[in-house]
Amino acid sequence: MADPGGEQRAALLVAASLFPVPDGAHFSYGTAGFRAEGSTMAPAVCRAGIVAALRSVKLGGAAVGMVITASHNPVDDNGVKIVDADGGMMSRAWEPFSDALANAPTPDALLQLVLQFAKDEGITLGEGHSAQVLLARDTRPTGEYLLDVATKGINAIVGSVALDMGILTTPQLHWMVRNKNRGLKSSEVDYFTQITESFRHLLELTPDGKGSDKLMEKLIVDGANGIGGLKLEEIKAKLASLDIVVRNSGKEGEGILNERCGADFVQKEKVHPAGFGPNDVGVRCASFDGDADRLVYFRIASPSSTMIDLVDGDKILSLFVLFIREQLDIVNGKDSEDNKVLPTRFGVVQTAYANGASTEFLKNLGLEVVFTSTGVKYLHKKALEYDIGIYFEANGHGTVLFSDEFVPRLESLTSKFSSKAAGSTRHEAALRLLATSQLINQAVGDALSGMLLVEAILQHKGWSLQNWSDLYTDLPSKQLKVKVKDRTCIITTDAERKVFQPSGLQELIDREVGNYSQGRCFVRPSGTEDVVRVYAEASTVEAADSLAKSVAQLVERILG
Repeated sequence: MADPGGEQRAALLVAASLFPVPDGAHFSYGTAGFRAEGSTMAPAVCRAGIVAALRSVKLGGAAVGMVITASHNPVDDNGVKIVDADGGMMSRAWEPFSDALANAPTPDALLQLVLQFAKDEGITLGEGHSAQVLLARDTRPTGEYLLDVATKGINAIVGSVALDMGILTTPQLHWMVRNKNRGLKSSEVDYFTQITESFRHLLELTPDGKGSDKLMEKLIVDGANGIGGLKLEEIKAKLASLDIVVRNSGKEGEGILNERCGADFVQKEKVHPAGFGPNDVGVRCASFDGDADRLVYFRIASPSSTMIDLVDGDKILSLFVLFIREQLDIVNGKDSEDNKVLPTRFGVVQTAYANGASTEFLKNLGLEVVFTSTGVKYLHKKALEYDIGIYFEANGHGTVLFSDEFVPRLESLTSKFSSKAAGSTRHEAALRLLATSQLINQAVGDALSGMLLVEAILQHKGWSLQNWSDLYTDLPSKQLKVKVKDRTCIITTDAERKVFQPSGLQELIDREVGNYSQGRCFVRPSGTEDVVRVYAEASTVEAADSLAKSVAQLVERILG
């Protein structure tokens, strides 16, 4: 690599000097990017800006994204996540470099890291290249400051441009990066137009006599006092078919971001969020997390209890699967002789944490269900292997991916139906699939677009929340954490569902599981703490608790 010259070297040294890493601090880039207490994040955010700019240079000037958010974490936390040019998460191959750069102890150490990495990656610095990084942030008080810090990091790579896209949901920024690099419309107005028009189109395609007016009476949405509630307030007038009430909307004085509200709180605690109460019994409710990339539904069951009936990501996945499968069957003329006009490899991707009842339900439909390690980056990558790949975690993060090869085939078939059989059931089913591919975010899990797809499907089926919830009954589960000296002693296999090392531990777990009806249990090292996570399922709450405790004791005894 040619010497980048004095200007580039000086720019890197200045940026590193502005935000030195405090003694004792250590940053680690994971699925959620860098996260820590907001006031301590400047060094990591600045250096992430350098990484994002380098990534854009490496990709020939393609747009890369950075979002300043700590998602469902408390308001005092903040974080930064890099969005790759395809709208997905940053390439895992770049994570070790990101870690090393974030923790470089001196400006000179940072400079040497960048120069060596640029050499290894074949990145030419200081030769008039161009790079562009799209920036966004959520509503946290530290966001504006950290946005400025990120800009300084981006500008430390000479020739880079930082574009402030404003206060956005995380999925909006992912969508913008993806669309920009495909030469498509990519503003926030374009995003809103696409999801509201696709939603309207799906509702127009509801079969006569199947829709339910009652369904559209009211939907109460918990916005987690975050950005998703504010964005929903902006567009709800365009969703005339839905009577949407937004609580915890993010407006000044209404509540604190993610405090006793939001999808993460609702899913884990299984109680209703702040701002909800006895007057909401029986009403269909949805909950976003702070940056609106997670979605769960719920219903308050009783005026005398805070407990809820939860409809989590597993059941959202099941609803989407049923709808898409139904449309594919209609398009392919399931019962006719000319079936398979649209051959489709349709796959479902789950992690070990998916409830066993959901996996059994999907397999009984005859679907291909595969497993990956925990983490959206693994799920998303696997789902890309299908014509239509769908993944959801129980926490409500997930999406449906339509491949670049499949969509043109679907469009061509829709045109063919339009000219020969316009208005036929097959034509309408093909149009529904096309509208679904436009509505659901193709880059990442998106609470806004996911909620609209749920509502369109419930309307299509004429289903209540109860009908949806009754698809299957979740097996009781229990999660525990076991503190250990060295979590890396545990090595897993089979998408984290089996222990490979230490030898003999899996056999002991299997023996314990055999004592319980519908028992299932796995252990895996935490990605963030020195603990081993234990997950257990069984036919009753008591049995799941007992199985989890027994296996936790095994782990404790063996690893200490």
